[in-house]
Amino acid sequence: MGRELRQTVFTERDHQLFRTRLEQSLGVLDHTVTRPSFGLPHPMLGAELELFLAAPDDGLPVGRNEEVRLAVADSRLVLEVNRYNLEANLTPVALCGTPFTALHREMRDLLDAVATAALPHGAVPYCSGILPSLRPGDLTRRNVSRKVRYGLIDDALGRSPRELRVQGEQSCRLRSDTVCAQGAVSSWQIHLTVPAAEFARFYNAAQLVIAPVLAVCANSPVLFGRLLWDETRITWYEQAFGPRGGTSSGAGERSGFGGGWVREGVGELMEAACRHRPLVPACADTPPEESARNGGPAELDELRLHVGTVWWWNRPVYDPTGEGHLRIEMRALPSGPTPGDMAANAALLVGLVLDHAAEEGPVIPALPFAQARANFYAAARQGMSAALWWPEQGSGPVQRNARELIVSLLGRAARGLAGAGVRDSEIQRWLGVIEARAASGHSPAHWYRRARSAGACDREIFRRSLELASQDVPVHHWTVPGSTR
Repeated sequence: MGRELRQTVFTERDHQLFRTRLEQSLGVLDHTVTRPSFGLPHPMLGAELELFLAAPDDGLPVGRNEEVRLAVADSRLVLEVNRYNLEANLTPVALCGTPFTALHREMRDLLDAVATAALPHGAVPYCSGILPSLRPGDLTRRNVSRKVRYGLIDDALGRSPRELRVQGEQSCRLRSDTVCAQGAVSSWQIHLTVPAAEFARFYNAAQLVIAPVLAVCANSPVLFGRLLWDETRITWYEQAFGPRGGTSSGAGERSGFGGGWVREGVGELMEAACRHRPLVPACADTPPEESARNGGPAELDELRLHVGTVWWWNRPVYDPTGEGHLRIEMRALPSGPTPGDMAANAALLVGLVLDHAAEEGPVIPALPFAQARANFYAAARQGMSAALWWPEQGSGPVQRNARELIVSLLGRAARGLAGAGVRDSEIQRWLGVIEARAASGHSPAHWYRRARSAGACDREIFRRSLELASQDVPVHHWTVPGSTR
């Protein structure tokens, strides 16, 4: 969905042709991913960093993303759904040596460039799962970015009002008829290339480990001034993009955790995605079976476009670049609060995926999928306080405290990274941040709650978090406004 679209009006014939192209693409995909030349010789790591533009004094959103992007003049920076949202597409790096340090450095450089460009517009870049100073009026259609695809998706999802509700310590609700409600949230999305033959094993590993990782990374407990889930972004996003009602999506919903473990390969997920109604049925000039370039992999434009309108937390990506490859786009982690924290979060997630995918034995994890899904929403609600089901060798699944579980999994994350060729100093540096965060119990969400308990208002909390984030101080070192500890 990253490219702009030429066509803006679609007929029933367009929809029929697009559905036919999707069916054809599934067969072509099956053939393409089994080609001996398909895939990358070494795993690669990429990331997308979404961020807000906000006023430095009160944190209110500043709708100047187009002006800031033009001033930065960097193709890595693109517009997001609302006029105060931006996205930075980081340069892919080899998963060996010091990949997280490379991502960290690039994040800092890009945020510095955005800060310089945003200053004349009275704005600063702010990384968080949710901008806590948002008001309901900020999530209306007048704030949508001037990009054709967002208007097309908005129209395709329908104008009938949807009731968005979150119940946490307090409650929050918004009646919305637009996808612009999604502009309240920002994510830190990790892309990991995986071998086609082992796709199911890697994807299932990502589905298994995301709950404890999310628990220790959660950072969006406040929306519209209300204390809600530790990672309110999860349920808000699902309701903003998905169907009305519900917070734990099944296989039939466009956004959510999914409906089951993958048993065979990427084709299962692509087929499931193709059961959803196309939102933007823009067809390529050539059909899927004729779209291969000089004997290379097929482009599969329709399939790639369509999967970009199915918003699962772990999403399959087919990329025809070069000889082609598959990726897992891991979309559940929040943006922020600092580049260092995000680099550490990526190291934890990737290390755990690698280690669990390397396990011998069945492709299906020793945990019922319903419990894995329940884990995900429990982690989003309660963060490190959540009780999570976890497989235990020699027995059935048992419930464990998320904070204790993360501590016990650090060794496995380190083993997974070491097996990929990541340097020991790199592993110690970034997993050390997670270890300190878990030991202190100070997740970003916990820091925000402590600041609220100490009597700080949301505006003071915003200013303090902005100050500390600009210094790239890891969140476990943060003090609350007016406090020395």
